[in-house]
Order: sequence, then structure tokens, then C-alpha cells
Amino acid sequence: MNFRRGSFREEPEINLVPFIDILIVIVIFLAVTTTYSKYAELKINLPTADANQAEQLPDQIDVAVSSDGQYMINRNRIVFTTNTAFAAELQAASGGNPDPVIVISADANASHQSVISVMEAARMAGFGRITFTTQQTQ
Repeated sequence: MNFRRGSFREEPEINLVPFIDILIVIVIFLAVTTTYSKYAELKINLPTADANQAEQLPDQIDVAVSSDGQYMINRNRIVFTTNTAFAAELQAASGGNPDPVIVISADANASHQSVISVMEAARMAGFGRITFTTQQTQ
């Protein structure tokens, strides 16, 4: 019998192939079960209303905003450079009324900033009652 004593010893070897196979299965499972979020553009439809048309009130200031950024106060075209100047135009249109209703009629294609400018000017003028017009559904 040929017994070798301590002269030659094989190093134990770890087989990594089953470990890699299990990791690949886990990665595939996570990839399949993960939900992915899509960022899409928002489609916003402007509101319509079925209510009756409100009466013209004497303490009402009509502000119209066109799609190209032009403004009208009570059917008079105005040009301004700052919100402070627009607030002064609103105060002049109020005729001394301390709290008129500001009615904003903005075109559907008017920029959001145009409407915010009207609201900011009304705030600067001290007018807190603001409303918006809508078109009636057909």
C-alpha cells in the first residue's frame, strides 16, 4: 500500500458556477417584477361650466388676457412693464372702490405667467376677490 503522508495536499476549491447561476436568476426575477414609471406630458383641458352667466356688477373689473400676452382692462388696451404699473392701472379702473371683483378672462392659449401677472397685480393693489370666466359647454 502506498500511503502518502503530508507530502502532497490538494487545496479545496470552491465552485462558483452554481452561485453565479443563482445570482443571475435573482437579477432576472427583480428585473421582471420591478415596475417602471413613465413620465408623460400632461394633457390639460380647460374647464367649462354649465352655470348661467353672471350679471355685470358695478364693482367688477374685467381683465382680458390674449394668447399673445396683450391685456385689456374694461375693454381698454393697456401696456405695462412691471406688475406695480399694472396694479396702478387696476386701482385707477376701480374708481375708488376698495374691494372690486377682478374677473379674469384669459384665452385658452394664454401663458400661465400672463394670468399669474394679473393675479399678482391684483394682490399688490389690495384686491382679494378674483374670479375666472369659462365658456359654456355646447
